[in-house]
Formats: sequence, C-alpha cells, structure tokens
Amino acid sequence: MNFPELETLTFEPLDGGIGVLRINRPHRMNSQTVRMFTEHGLAARALRDSGLRALILTGAGERAFCAGFDLDELDVITRMGVLEFLRFQETATGGIQAIRHLPFPVIAAIHGPATGGGMALALAADIRLVAPTAKFSTAFIRVGLSIGELGTSYNLSRLVGPGRAAEIGYTGRIVGAEEAARIGLANRVVATEELYDEAIACARLIAANSPGGVRMSKRAIQHNQEITSYAAALELENRGQALLTRTADMPEALAAFKQKREPRFTGT
Repeated sequence: MNFPELETLTFEPLDGGIGVLRINRPHRMNSQTVRMFTEHGLAARALRDSGLRALILTGAGERAFCAGFDLDELDVITRMGVLEFLRFQETATGGIQAIRHLPFPVIAAIHGPATGGGMALALAADIRLVAPTAKFSTAFIRVGLSIGELGTSYNLSRLVGPGRAAEIGYTGRIVGAEEAARIGLANRVVATEELYDEAIACARLIAANSPGGVRMSKRAIQHNQEITSYAAALELENRGQALLTRTADMPEALAAFKQKREPRFTGT
C-alpha cells in the first residue's frame, strides 16, 4: 500500500488488516490546520482501496485526541473572501466525509479533548471508545460559528437525539467521558492505559468476520440514516444480502460452522 507522505497525519499498518491513523501534532494538542483538512482527504483516498478490514483513528501523544482548529491559524480564515472560504469549507468537510465513508469500520480511540473540528472527526467514526479524560465540545459556538459545521449537526443529532444535540450545541459545554457513554455519544469508557489495546481488540473482532458482510453492514447503517422510507431501507438490505450470498465467504462460513472450525475469509 502506498500511503502519501503527510505533515499532520501518520499511518501505521498492523497485522490482520488493521491500520492506525494518528493525528500527529501533539505539540499543539493535535489541533487542526488548513493543511490537515486537505490531508484528511488524501489519507482517506489512500486507505479506501487498501484492503484494510478496520481502521483505528487516534491522536498522537498523551494530551488530546484533537483540540479542534488551531487558533493560530484563525487569521488565515478571516482573510479569506467568501468564495475562498467556501472552497476551504468544502475541502474541510470533504476530508472528514471521506473518512466517514471509508468502506470499512473506523474506531476512534479518544483521550483528552475532542472539541470543535476534533469532535466532528470523532463523530465521523463508526465506534468511539473513550478514556476517562475524554472531553467533547461543540466549540464552534464560542467563536461565533454554529454547530452546522463539518457534519456535526447531522451526526450528533442522530447519535444522541435532536434535544440533547441542541443543548450540547447551543451551550458549547463540555461533555465528559461518562456522560458521553451514557447518552450514546461514546460506546464505552475504557481505562486510559487500556484504550489503545481495547481499540485493537475491537478491530480484531471486526476483522475476524467476512469483509463483505462487514462492509455491507456499514453501508446499510450509514445509508439507512439518510433515507426516510422503511421500504427503501428494506430494499437496500435485501440487495446487500442477495449480493453477499454470491460471494465465496458465505458458503465458507457455513462450512466452517458445520465443521466446528474458524472460517477462512478471503473477501471474495
């Protein structure tokens, strides 16, 4: 796999089809820059057809997952004209959207702040495991912007409901790890020293299943958040299941079950 040389992100392949994508600005609490938003998209494009079975998304260092946009770069944004800023917004949104739409599951391992754009990035993952130090905040509201940023209004309201999303979004308050798990913003709280290992264990459980089955499951979950018809949801599910019966992995799984052995999935 040819992963591009990036300034703000690093990629580490692990065995078993698992990879780790790290936000790599620990000296600035992994805060985002104009360059980083471009690199979100570059990384996602490189990873999309990599054959990975699961991706762990985390922040380098011990202080933060991602503390949002680096305030030292705010002047860059304020000097942009309207059309230039719109292009920047489309680049930033497109990068996070590309991570959300990776065909395999993304597990965010979150320690410390995940605020503003960092929260948006965490929301783009399929699964969020959090250390007790994790802190979420829609910090946009505190700098004169809105929760309608980088997919936050869409993803947050679907995770915690519109009422909770409104309260979190309008106040900009901090949501700690325990509350995040309680309201569905996070899957569960994990001891800080166990967070990375737990993310790998979760990724390995996913990777043990049929690649096609996992990918179709992710597609069904994501697409069915975006359609309003129960009939359309059933149509999507039916098509996915019909396609999976034509793969080599399904009969292999049935044979393994009958023979009381682990299946040998090939993704074909």
